[in-house]
Amino acid sequence: MSWSVSAAGDRPVRCGATLYPGSMSAADSTSPTPDHPRTALVTGASGGIGEEFARRIAQRGHALVVVARRRELLEELAVDLRERYGTVVETIVADLGTPEGVASVTERLSADGSDGRAPIDLLVNNAGRGDGGTFAAQDTAAIDAMLDINVRAVLHLTRAVLPVQIARRAAGEQRTLGVVNVSSMAGEIPVNPGGSVYGAGKKFIALWGESVAAEVRGQGVHVTTVLPGFVRTDMTRKVQAQGLPEFAFVPKEHVVRDALTAWSAGRPTVISGPQYQVARGALRLLPRFVMRALARRMA
Repeated sequence: MSWSVSAAGDRPVRCGATLYPGSMSAADSTSPTPDHPRTALVTGASGGIGEEFARRIAQRGHALVVVARRRELLEELAVDLRERYGTVVETIVADLGTPEGVASVTERLSADGSDGRAPIDLLVNNAGRGDGGTFAAQDTAAIDAMLDINVRAVLHLTRAVLPVQIARRAAGEQRTLGVVNVSSMAGEIPVNPGGSVYGAGKKFIALWGESVAAEVRGQGVHVTTVLPGFVRTDMTRKVQAQGLPEFAFVPKEHVVRDALTAWSAGRPTVISGPQYQVARGALRLLPRFVMRALARRMA
């Protein structure tokens, strides 16, 4: 028996034999590590989309490893999840913009269950940084920090967990295993003045993610990249202050729901929100010279 909830719900409700949609319960699995609870590691879990991932996964009764820079917020989240859902929650305070922070998380992701620690069934690469501005005026240290968090950390963390997951599947593991990467619709804009580094980094994650998904699919591991549009989080406060219409924003609950559903189904990418699905199609149809002209006017 497992736990599932609606995206907007707050109380766990008993349902059928699925944990993530389409996966098997630990009790039904022929896994070589059946004594370990299903475990997900979520980065950037102290707020926004990352916190929503942690809450929805905890509602399903799974153990969690939550990662963030802000110790106080992270500990508050862990206490709340333990009390509300009775699940096991580990915390790792780490700045993924530093080698030390990345190393502490990759060490946890490398656990295969042999040392008593539950191996990671799902890695959610959510932590990110959204600095913008014209490239010639951007601080070089801020550029490096954004690339470290948005790109390098995602690669290193995924590289740490995939070999363990592939080996588990080869050993007979039946659970759904893999990675969810949080990219952005900003990476789908061909010409992005004011967001050149951020958009390019997110496009890198989307392209790289699809390639890795194809590489590991035959080994039974799922890699899914979710491309949110505007979501009401701390990162988008400046955008929210500009008075964009409500339809421009997708609830974070929908982003997480769509991401987990797509990952369980083995889909390599998912766009949350019909408005952004239409927008992506339009962006692909518009000639590049039109996009360049629009970009010049925006700049």
